[in-house]
Amino acid sequence: MKSVYKYILGICAVLSINACDYLDVIPDNIATLDNAFSDRYTTEQYLATCYWGMPKSAGWNENPGIFGAMEMIYNKENRTERGMKFGLGQDSPTSALINYWGSDDTYVRSLYAGIRECNTFMEGVVGVQDLNKYEKNRMIAEVKLIKAYMHFYLLSYYGPICPLRENTPVNESTQGVRVYREKVDDCFAYIIELLDEVIDSGALPSVIENRTTELGRFTKPAAYMLKAKALLYWASPLFNGNTDYNSFLDHNGEPFFNQTYDATRWTVAAEACKEAIDACNTAGIRLYQKTDYIAPKVLSDTTMLVNTLRSAVSERWNCELVWGNSSYPVNSGLQSPCFPRLEQATSSSASGKMSVPFSTVDLFYSDNGVPIEEDKEYDYAHRFDLRTGDEEHKYYIQKGEQTAAMNFDREPRFYSTLGFDRGKWYGNSYKNSPDDDSECLYPKNRFGEYSSVFQPGDYNVTGYWPKKLVCINSTFRDPNNISYEDYPFPDMRFADLLLMYAEALNESKETPDAEVYQYIDMVRERAGLKGVVESWQKYSNQPDKPHTKNGMREIIQRERKIELACEGAYYWDSHRWKTAVKEQNRPLQGWNVNAKEAVDYYTPTTIYTQTFTYKNYFAPIPEKDMTNNPQLVQNPGW
Repeated sequence: MKSVYKYILGICAVLSINACDYLDVIPDNIATLDNAFSDRYTTEQYLATCYWGMPKSAGWNENPGIFGAMEMIYNKENRTERGMKFGLGQDSPTSALINYWGSDDTYVRSLYAGIRECNTFMEGVVGVQDLNKYEKNRMIAEVKLIKAYMHFYLLSYYGPICPLRENTPVNESTQGVRVYREKVDDCFAYIIELLDEVIDSGALPSVIENRTTELGRFTKPAAYMLKAKALLYWASPLFNGNTDYNSFLDHNGEPFFNQTYDATRWTVAAEACKEAIDACNTAGIRLYQKTDYIAPKVLSDTTMLVNTLRSAVSERWNCELVWGNSSYPVNSGLQSPCFPRLEQATSSSASGKMSVPFSTVDLFYSDNGVPIEEDKEYDYAHRFDLRTGDEEHKYYIQKGEQTAAMNFDREPRFYSTLGFDRGKWYGNSYKNSPDDDSECLYPKNRFGEYSSVFQPGDYNVTGYWPKKLVCINSTFRDPNNISYEDYPFPDMRFADLLLMYAEALNESKETPDAEVYQYIDMVRERAGLKGVVESWQKYSNQPDKPHTKNGMREIIQRERKIELACEGAYYWDSHRWKTAVKEQNRPLQGWNVNAKEAVDYYTPTTIYTQTFTYKNYFAPIPEKDMTNNPQLVQNPGW
């Protein structure tokens, strides 16, 4: 994958960039700053350094969204991974597990260090002689966008932050870094100010023309989408009139969080979403469709749709991607745990230990496009019973094999997102049938079978794998060896933006209307489903649900949980919606994967008990930084 990322590996080796303390006044690479902007080449290297400082989306110990909401889990032998400990509620100020505030460990790096490097870049690039005005302006816009992204990430993760508008000169007292946390509204306003400067500059291209060396750099649609996302968060319950934090006060004795709900913020967010959609349309960014997926042979419509939905996430630089994080791509490190062994093997080339609990599995609709617990035709009470694969479901489930009834009659995204015992896994193997795509490999996960325990700690604990995270072009070359294809983590994709717009529209209107339905239905149609009004009217025991604001809010939130499942979005969404405290105190269940017989295997089994309290809406400020800067105020509950 050639992109701006190619500079990152070299610059890290040359400059030996280390982690640093929060808001340290001396840049990490001070010894090299004299030459950092001597010419085009060194400036491009420093630009890559700024990109390298972005949060690492594809790592479970780096991205709080992977395990933070327990949307996916590891088995108990791997519960000591930092990300798992974070999701299990073991974070603390004395041992911050995913620390983007003032990190000094090998997992993540302080975003304040990254922001400081952005400030250094914007000061230094101006004097580079062999860059023309267009190139300088573009680089400044990119780095300003990175800076806005980092501030937004910190704000979403920690709540009130200390915006780093400019670097403190090296010769000033360290008292300059002893700053106060600022009110949430002021933090958001500063982020929007930065993004408006980027957009108004007109310096970013709409499309990356040089796809050999520039893939991964920011574009105009990315700036518009980040602005829309920031405004959406600002309008959401966590940040809009949050009276739960009425006693969380700044240094002036005033609440960090505004105490009065402002409904107009949703209107502003909706307008920004529409502008972002228009920018994407101009750039040719759209929903990835079946016509975009290039199949290796003629496939059934069913398999084509499943692979299309997978490719929308895992096909490199596809038309749906607004911006992909290539500084830490989805490589074998994340794909291997999501990949089951598909036949008898002598080595553990795919660990398959990334597991999806029932709380995520149950979210997916029936094939009628409504929740399984609402569907009048779905036998919800008997979903744990055994059922045998038949001709009707041959592209989803192996004929003649038994699996749970809940694996039948589900929407296409169920089968594109999840792999399961006896569920078809077309592609990713050298053994695909040349004549019939229903004749493909599938996991066999009962104890002692080839997809089950390979060695201690090397197994799936629920019986469900996040298939969508395995690149469609990663392939078993034989039973023991896989050729992996990396892809950029889809931090921003068009389906997400459409659902953001539907949400903002619904919240800004008294009652939902055709405009609200239009944008959620675009995502549903791509997934092979009818529109919400038609689906609920025909099949739901709550047929009027789409006609009320509260009902439509629930539908949109569930649609996001399904469409963006296993991509880390639910962690952030459940926080900004303030639904986590209600949804994430629950048992996390899967099948009894230690059983050999189907009747025993398909028994719901509790693996963990998830807990969430109000303090978990924001991560703790590390104790070390509280000591270094006594002016900081700790988040409530920590």
